[in-house]
Amino acid sequence: MHEHKEEIKEERPFTAAVITLSDKGARGERVDESGPAAAQMLQDAGYEILETLILPDEPELLKTELIRLADEVQADLVVTSGGTGFSLRDQTPEATLAVADRNAPGIAEYIRMRSMQLTNRAMLSRGASVIRKGTLIVNLPGSPKAVRESLEFILDSLDHGLKILRGSASECARQ
Repeated sequence: MHEHKEEIKEERPFTAAVITLSDKGARGERVDESGPAAAQMLQDAGYEILETLILPDEPELLKTELIRLADEVQADLVVTSGGTGFSLRDQTPEATLAVADRNAPGIAEYIRMRSMQLTNRAMLSRGASVIRKGTLIVNLPGSPKAVRESLEFILDSLDHGLKILRGSASECARQ
C-alpha cells in the first residue's frame, strides 16, 4: 500500500506559480501579458497552475512570496517575469538568490545563450535560476515574447530536473 501512495505522489502533475514583477502592472496601469503567457504555456505542458501574482518591483515582497510558494504552497516550479534588466528597480535576481538553498545557474545561462541567437540584448538579462527546498525558481525576462521564447527553450528539460528534485527520477548520465 505504501508503494502505491508513493507512486501517486511521483506521478502527479507538476505544480507551478507565476509571478510578474511590474510597478505599473501592480498599480493597474498596464495589462500583464507576460504572466498569462507563462501560465498558458505551463498549463499546455501539463502543469497545474496554483497561483499567478502581479507584484511591484519590491525585493522584500518578492522574497516573501518566493518563500511562501516554496515552503508553504510547495510548488514544484515558480517562474518570475520581469525585473531582470539594468534599471535600479530591477531586483528580481537579487531577491531570488537571497532565498535560494542552492544555485542552478545552467537554466538561466541556457536561456541567455539561446536568446543571444535572437538578439544581442539578451546579454543584458540578469535572470537567475535557483532551488529552494523542493521548488525550482526561474527568472524570465519581462516581455511576453521573451517569456514564450525562454520557456520554449527550457520546458522539455525542466521535466527531468523537476522529477529529480521530486525524487521520482534517478540522476543517470546520458547513454
